[in-house]
Order: sequence, then C-alpha cells, then structure tokens
Amino acid sequence: MTHDERPAWRNPMVWLVWGIPAASIVAGVGLVIVAMRQPNDAITDKVRRTAQIQVEDLGPDEVARRQALRAVLRVDDGAIEALPAAGEFDRSHALVATLRHPARAAQDRRVELAPTEAGWRAQADVDLSHDWNVELAAADGRWRLTGRLPKGQRAVAVQPALRAP
Repeated sequence: MTHDERPAWRNPMVWLVWGIPAASIVAGVGLVIVAMRQPNDAITDKVRRTAQIQVEDLGPDEVARRQALRAVLRVDDGAIEALPAAGEFDRSHALVATLRHPARAAQDRRVELAPTEAGWRAQADVDLSHDWNVELAAADGRWRLTGRLPKGQRAVAVQPALRAP
C-alpha cells in the first residue's frame, strides 16, 4: 500500500470536511433539547402587543413613584417581613410579596403579608442559596415596588421601578 492508497479516514482533510459539520449538528440538537427542558420564563409581567411593539402596564410603578413609596423586605427565621421606609402606606390592608427565581419559574414564591405593628409579616421559608427578583405590591395591584435580593443576603430595599423625571 503506497502513501496515496491509504484509507480515507486516515486523511486529516476528511475529519475537517465531515467532522466539524457533524459536531455542529450534534451540538445544535443538544442545545435545542436543553432549551426545551428548561424554558427561560423569568419575565412574568403582563404585556400587550400593539403592532410589533410590546407594551407593559406601568401604572402601578407610576403610582408608587408619585407616592414616593419605599420599603425594606426582610427574610429571616422562616418569615418574610416588609417594613415601610418612606411614603404613606395603607397599613390596614395586606401586601403581596413575590419572589421570582432569575431563571426557573417553578421556584417562584408568592406570599401574602398580613399587617403587624411594625409593617407586614408572613411565615415562609425562602432559599437564600441564589438571587431573587423581589416585588412588593398592594393586594389590589394599585402600586408595586421592586428590588433584587442577592444570594445569602437577608434584606433588600424595594422601590418604584420608575425614577422621578
């Protein structure tokens, strides 16, 4: 067998011509499988579509900005507590705290906080081994405050998503 008569699989050019496209196809199929098993549905805001533009309702954020609402959300000892920091809160009504996992909606938590002397509180265990996107809102949805609770941290300041002009 001479040098020109060697099998095709021993020629490095065959590996480049067939191997790289084959590896790309296998990697693409693998990515599609992973994406279908773990969908990224971290955005839960209600939006409506007008032509090709998606529009979100910013009314609750605007109300919170106008009223200058600010609060601190604490996670401690199997409880979630909201303490008012600024603005006029209606202390007679419950609040809703929503903790959203940054990537997995199945781990999201929604907790209704009952009024207390200092603020609002509810019993709930929260996993602090990862970040949370936090939303604190009136039970009727009239206003909302947002923030991010970093991994291992037990408190976060929540404020309106919209800034003053």
